[in-house]
Amino acid sequence: VEISRHWAGGFNGKFCIPITKELSSWKVHLRFDQPIDSIEVWLATATKVGDGREYILTNKAWNGAEHVGDKLCLEFMGHTKDDIEPGAVVYLSELESTGATHTFPPHTTPVVPTTGGGKPTFDYSKALGNSILFYDAQRSGKLPANNPIKWRGDSALKDGSDVGLDLTGGWYDAGDHVKFGLPMAASTTNLLWGYIQWSDAYKAAGLTDKFFDMIKWPLDYFLKCWIPAKNEFYVQIGDGTPDHHFWGRAEDMTMKRPAYKITASKPGSDISGDTAASLAAGSIAFRSRDPAYSKKLLDASKSLYAFGKKYTGIYSQSVSAAAAFYSSSTYKDELCIGAIWLYRATNDSKYLNDAISFHENAWAWALSWDDKKIACQMLVYQYTLKASIKVEVEGFFNNWLPDSGTVKYTPCGFAWRDKWGSTRYTANTIFISLVAADMGIDTLKYRQWAIGQMDYILGQNSKCFSYAIGFGKKYPLNPHHRSASCPAIPKPCSEDNLHVKTPSPHLLVGALVGGPDSTDAYVDNREDYVQNEVACDYNAGFQSGLAGLVHLINSNNYPVPPTPKCPCKSP
Repeated sequence: VEISRHWAGGFNGKFCIPITKELSSWKVHLRFDQPIDSIEVWLATATKVGDGREYILTNKAWNGAEHVGDKLCLEFMGHTKDDIEPGAVVYLSELESTGATHTFPPHTTPVVPTTGGGKPTFDYSKALGNSILFYDAQRSGKLPANNPIKWRGDSALKDGSDVGLDLTGGWYDAGDHVKFGLPMAASTTNLLWGYIQWSDAYKAAGLTDKFFDMIKWPLDYFLKCWIPAKNEFYVQIGDGTPDHHFWGRAEDMTMKRPAYKITASKPGSDISGDTAASLAAGSIAFRSRDPAYSKKLLDASKSLYAFGKKYTGIYSQSVSAAAAFYSSSTYKDELCIGAIWLYRATNDSKYLNDAISFHENAWAWALSWDDKKIACQMLVYQYTLKASIKVEVEGFFNNWLPDSGTVKYTPCGFAWRDKWGSTRYTANTIFISLVAADMGIDTLKYRQWAIGQMDYILGQNSKCFSYAIGFGKKYPLNPHHRSASCPAIPKPCSEDNLHVKTPSPHLLVGALVGGPDSTDAYVDNREDYVQNEVACDYNAGFQSGLAGLVHLINSNNYPVPPTPKCPCKSP
């Protein structure tokens, strides 16, 4: 029996048994060297024996016939409370001789190769901690006593009052002050995915408590926004048009901030599915830290997902105020994400079946707030090991690798997908390439690619310039961010501050700016909302990618970085 992958809460396994006589039915004995809570087998019926050290696998009604020369091959997933790699043996009753004995072999070698030997280019832990500070700077509502961003204060304390609810909290989307639900959910899911994948990175960097303080802010907000008794989910606070005409502090806003919702008659399966994913992932992260809160998140996730699945539609077609800013293209990918994270949180196979049904056989353009196809494909592959889905995952990354796909590379070797947040798309791909590498898919190639791209973002480029504010010696000082551009309270702030040529009074530590153009050119201009935009979804994959690199260092798997095309020569 080959145990191909294991993680906190489960493992994947597979085996093949040569058939030496004709069979019309079969019964397989799968024995482990320790109790296993439950297993799932897609081509057999599994029955637990005793404490779970043995499972009996019997054929389905349609696959009992086996012929001499065939191989009976089955893949399965085991569920456990801890991260274990059990030993296992398997035999077929019909082929056993009387008195046969079975001993457990030594543990199989993991399929993920070791890739150590490299020296880290940067202090990724510092950049990881800085990114958390950016999210703290994006907080809306009543700030806690331990707020680390001293130039931020309480704001938008009446959000939801127009509908008789408390909808305070959450994150401001970018340099503006609208709370857009879809990118907020996408960001939260990717941040939690990175934490669950590499929690050791946060622990080693001393950032675990800060991460949980950060991530609870949007989760609490989502809980306020979902009203299951009424089938109402509030998906946006604030109108983008008047908001974008205001240049000033969040604390000084006076414009109306309407609350927008989806309902059974005006549905939004996309935002329901993605927010359900955030809540389910949150329930996993908080499971041992705060069991009661974890259960609350999981209950909300289940009901919100069911709502989105039952009442199908695209949220931006139901909420016109969202259409001009975050118009959604489809909802199958978000329902897949919601389902697969619920499966991870519950081990209920109905959610895995849903995820498989929503999965799309297509190469994704990028991982973004709107397009989660590649995330769906990777997570469904993780739990099914279907070769056809692995091909889709490999196809996506092949499209991103140099000299093999359609993604353009700058002269200095930066993967440049689009001008609107060029660093955002690359950072998201860095993150998921590291996850794919952990699955054993082109491990060394993907890890080295991720390191090369992250190093470019952090300053391994001809300008020695970091696109993450506050990291390194040279970085942006003029992000397109209202609050950071305003002087300390009570000094006035207006649109004049947008056009001031001096650096912003406040350093927006950790924010990832939009980044260079396709020629590596970049100008640090506050008025440029293409290259100097910042946003919650820009930092999410970036932060999780950083966690992945810290994990590689901690596990002695950080490979030799690729040779940069335009190395930094004078930091």
